[in-house]
Amino acid sequence: MKTAVGLVAIAAAAVQAQELYFTTTGYETRPQCTQPPATATPSYRFQPFSYTLNETVRYAISVPSPTSTATFGPGYHEAVKKLNTKLSTTTWGSWLPGQTAISATDTSDKYGQAAWSSQWLQASLVNYTTVGMYTTTVSPIPIPSSQLVLPPRDFFGPTDCYEFPEDFAFGVAGSAAQIEGAIGLEGRGPTLLEKTIQSDEPKDYVTNENYYLFKQDIQRLASIGVKYYSFSIPWSRILPFTVPGSPINEQGLKHYDDLINYVLEVGMLPVVTMIHFDSPLYFLKDANITAVPDIGYNNGGYWHPEFVDSFVNYGKILFTHFADRVPFWVTFNEPLLYSFNFTGIDNVVHAHAQLHHYYHDVLNGTGKVGFKLNDNFGVPKNPTNQTDVDAANRFNAMQLGGFANPICLGEQYPESLLNTLPGAKPLSKQELKHIGKTTDFFGIDPYTATVVSVPAEGIEACSKQNLSTNSLYPYCVTQEWTNVYGWDIGYKSASYVYITPTYLRSYLFYLWNTYKTPVIVSEFGFPVNGELESELVDRLFDSPRSQYYLSYMSEILKSIWEDGVHVMGAFAWSFMDNWEFGSYTPFGMQVIDRTTQERYFKKSFFDIVDFIGARNGLGY
Repeated sequence: MKTAVGLVAIAAAAVQAQELYFTTTGYETRPQCTQPPATATPSYRFQPFSYTLNETVRYAISVPSPTSTATFGPGYHEAVKKLNTKLSTTTWGSWLPGQTAISATDTSDKYGQAAWSSQWLQASLVNYTTVGMYTTTVSPIPIPSSQLVLPPRDFFGPTDCYEFPEDFAFGVAGSAAQIEGAIGLEGRGPTLLEKTIQSDEPKDYVTNENYYLFKQDIQRLASIGVKYYSFSIPWSRILPFTVPGSPINEQGLKHYDDLINYVLEVGMLPVVTMIHFDSPLYFLKDANITAVPDIGYNNGGYWHPEFVDSFVNYGKILFTHFADRVPFWVTFNEPLLYSFNFTGIDNVVHAHAQLHHYYHDVLNGTGKVGFKLNDNFGVPKNPTNQTDVDAANRFNAMQLGGFANPICLGEQYPESLLNTLPGAKPLSKQELKHIGKTTDFFGIDPYTATVVSVPAEGIEACSKQNLSTNSLYPYCVTQEWTNVYGWDIGYKSASYVYITPTYLRSYLFYLWNTYKTPVIVSEFGFPVNGELESELVDRLFDSPRSQYYLSYMSEILKSIWEDGVHVMGAFAWSFMDNWEFGSYTPFGMQVIDRTTQERYFKKSFFDIVDFIGARNGLGY
């Protein structure tokens, strides 16, 4: 029960809050209402009744088979000449569950079977007791038409009249560590992700067995009408010993060669990410993996003295083998989260720039090379309060500007970054000239928005501390998910994501006009509350996820047509429920039965593809 004094306080706060936004009274307009009734009085009448089918049965449209194959760079034999170094390949065995000793006898070979096995022995896997159902690539089975019947539409849906530009790239995304499994098989080396997850949490050992089921998964995407498939290639699968001069894993090359070829065979196009949090364990074998970072969430080894040369070498190997068939390349996925310190950020910037120059200046590649960053768009809690606006600007600049300032604009690291992180130093004029404008797109993973304000102790005092002494460091702002009226900023998911489509449109406007680079929405997705506890048939009817995707795509259309923002494409995360770094939080558009590895399409998958296809996004 509220007291009179309490009601007065609430009313006063509401009046004050109303001053922060444009205010109106009365009911909202109805843009979907285009044909009002002819008369103001209804006509009541009796009519014969019969049961009718309320839903028209519609089927998903498969991606058409290709009639030609585009090329985006030189083929292997020409590209390897430009590499100016000799490439050697070899094969290794598998590190199987229960294995505790090295049986190989080639102990004098620093890249031999014994040395490879030693890496896994040193990794000391926790609870590594099983492998998956499959140990070889599975041939795809055609998708029955009964699985391609579109679900009933939600009652309310988009009302836009826009179409996507012909060159808009729509697709779906996933990452190797989260879906492949087969971690110790076919010569793959250990990664950071086998070490950072606590012992009582699900591991990446098996996940969705996509490593052997990739053809079936790709066929499912093509059958429902997806045009682009965004995936990552694990560094440790290609170079188990990480560093330049070490042999290339022949099995790894063949696997991704087959994968890319199969994507093209079914009429889709590949998008390749070079690193998606799965740093080779080599960079952290002598480091404290659980050390508190200066920035980001985890120690990805990007600060390591050998990281830049090793990553550039790895990227060049990928270009050499696959540049002719891949139209989009992503060097780093959300690098801020694993940078660990300023040196990590600086190394990412230099490594990316070198690979962009190599692709365009040496290989003369005609595809696109870019990066993808994370930032849940910071919006000021009180947009009329300059301190909150400054806090939001600081938050966004520190999340994005460390990479985007030099790479997109050829401009210096943000002052907030230089003045906060230990050891931070500005780039030289020569460095800025080399790094500037070395991206063909700005990839962003804008899952949701964050309400930002100035903390009680102020920004400056916090910036002189560290994460061990102040949980707000290094951004030194308050982050929350309620607006000034006390409402959630959107419908909440099972994790940190809220449905915030109008903030997405603002974000795209901010990115385009701040960093002057075409934008790709490289990930966006929504884990529905309570989905894992539901029966299968109910899990498949995921209307909240459909609402998320369709509202976001509608705002992307408005951003393109009304705001003049160059949005090049969007890749929905994820095309199936996957391993979310220690849990199976359901971000996917397919349910995975983890006993049988059977896949089931969710309603949201049909809905988003139908949305795109109806607006000519796929060209048919």
